[in-house]
Amino acid sequence: MRRTLSIGTVLLTAAATLAAGGARAQQDRWYPSEWGPDDQRGAANRLTPAKVLEAAALIRDGVVYPLERTYEPGMPMFGTRLFSLRIPQAFGPSGATQFVYRDEIVRGELGQIGTQFDGLGHVGIGDTLYNGNRAQDFVRAEGLARLGIENVGPIVTRGVLIDVAGYKGVEQLEGGYEITVADLEGALRRQNVEIREGDVVLLHTGWGSLWMRDNARYLGSPPGLGVAGAEFFVERKVVMVGADNWGIDVSPGADPSQAAPVHQTLVTRNGIYQFENLVTDALARDRVYEFAFFFAPLPLKGATGSPGNPIAIR
Repeated sequence: MRRTLSIGTVLLTAAATLAAGGARAQQDRWYPSEWGPDDQRGAANRLTPAKVLEAAALIRDGVVYPLERTYEPGMPMFGTRLFSLRIPQAFGPSGATQFVYRDEIVRGELGQIGTQFDGLGHVGIGDTLYNGNRAQDFVRAEGLARLGIENVGPIVTRGVLIDVAGYKGVEQLEGGYEITVADLEGALRRQNVEIREGDVVLLHTGWGSLWMRDNARYLGSPPGLGVAGAEFFVERKVVMVGADNWGIDVSPGADPSQAAPVHQTLVTRNGIYQFENLVTDALARDRVYEFAFFFAPLPLKGATGSPGNPIAIR
């Protein structure tokens, strides 16, 4: 038996389809950014003098927590990235004081090895990067003509550690575990901490304990965020998300057809920076969940990222 649809039903169905398509299109309109079509700083625009003062007020004991890894041969590196340091010769001696000096030559993808800070020119969706910038218009072999790391500036703000491993009652999350929104909310409640606009948020998964101990496993299938977790931080208007793993994203993700969707959600769509391969163990051990966070990206003009030497102070 054939069913005949009325014209009204057809029109209503068509309208619903168009509305759904329009909603998807609106959701996918991720540029220009809220800071305008010419913006190159993204969420760094949320760094205000008030956030600096808020961070300063958190320094009570003067205890400094280094958050960086040592750059050295054999450290875990993604894909075909490389690192080498050579001191080729001594210069001198010269003068009556027999002055001698030495320099080093460093090779490698400096912004994307070790403790690494991802800039807005690092990742994209196809040929489109943050704020609708098209790769063919600004990406050069000599560096980025837009979105270079030199645009970021120093980052001084309130930092928040979310100890997801501690919340789950383990030393280390399992490989491939996706940190859920419920995990993030539960850990924050347990720590009695809230996230505020302009914060830097660091995730402790315990995965960092594998660094230089089991590099193959470290680079394998780390725990991390999925898209829902990334959107949790987008809604809270943070400046940056960092973690003690190599990619922030969980690997493999829930949808194996997607590549690094958290990178695209945070960096490309929302201008939120990422900090990878951090050392978070001491903060978690001492239950330091709020702190002053300091980091100044190396202003390599046209670079996609920066080597990292961030610190937390309580």
